[in-house]
Amino acid sequence: MLFGAHVSIAGGLNNAPKNAADLGCEVFQMFTRSPQGGWVPPLNKTIAKQFKTDCKKFKLKEWVVHTPYFINFASANPRIYNASIAVVLQELERASMIGAKYLMTHLGSYKDLGHDAGLKQLVEGLDKMLKGYKGETKFLIEISAGAGEIIGDTFEEIAEIIFDKKLIKYDIGVCYDTQHGFASGYDIRNKASVDATLKQFNKIIGLEKLKMSHCNDSATELASRRDRHEHIGKGKIGVEGFRALLGDKRLDKINFILETEHEGVENDLKLLKKIRGK
Repeated sequence: MLFGAHVSIAGGLNNAPKNAADLGCEVFQMFTRSPQGGWVPPLNKTIAKQFKTDCKKFKLKEWVVHTPYFINFASANPRIYNASIAVVLQELERASMIGAKYLMTHLGSYKDLGHDAGLKQLVEGLDKMLKGYKGETKFLIEISAGAGEIIGDTFEEIAEIIFDKKLIKYDIGVCYDTQHGFASGYDIRNKASVDATLKQFNKIIGLEKLKMSHCNDSATELASRRDRHEHIGKGKIGVEGFRALLGDKRLDKINFILETEHEGVENDLKLLKKIRGK
């Protein structure tokens, strides 16, 4: 179990490993482009080789990539739908070039097409995207906080996608976000609730599909359906919840990535390491 944070690529992709090391990360997460879209920083074999060399130099054990925010595989707008397929595939290939273990994404919203038509289009889009992908980086779906008709806010909805007959062959994994899960109604505030949530996840999806977790406290109440991250121990999950989560033997091999505000990330990392040490 290793800890890290989402780090900036301001000034170039190759700044990410040093930024991670400066914070005290053991693992880290990054974008390879602006999350809002626009210009895509160049990436070639020379840049990728230097990136991996720097990760080794700073003793970073693993790095992952988050896709941009504009992705929507269930959009009624063909331009957004086709761009989502193209961009996530490109991000998988870029992540693979730099040796990233995982790439995680949110899938979008069913608000345009409704559940049934949206799910059909989503499955077709993911199938089209993954069919041509030959890289090493593994594709993950991230649980969402459940606002509106956002896709993937329940274990059942994630299972419906990854076990679809067209997609099951791709062995899609899951990125669990502690705040998103909490906002969607999955309690982790103490040992008993962590146990219940993990048992539920295992029954519906299977813990073997859980590959990594975003580690965020929640500024909002359980089942609030709102995506609001808070520093560890300062939100509604609390230190006891993270102590129970990190102390659960079923999660021994899971790495946790902070997505809290930058000015408090170092303290969050220190607290997580302190909990792990006990």
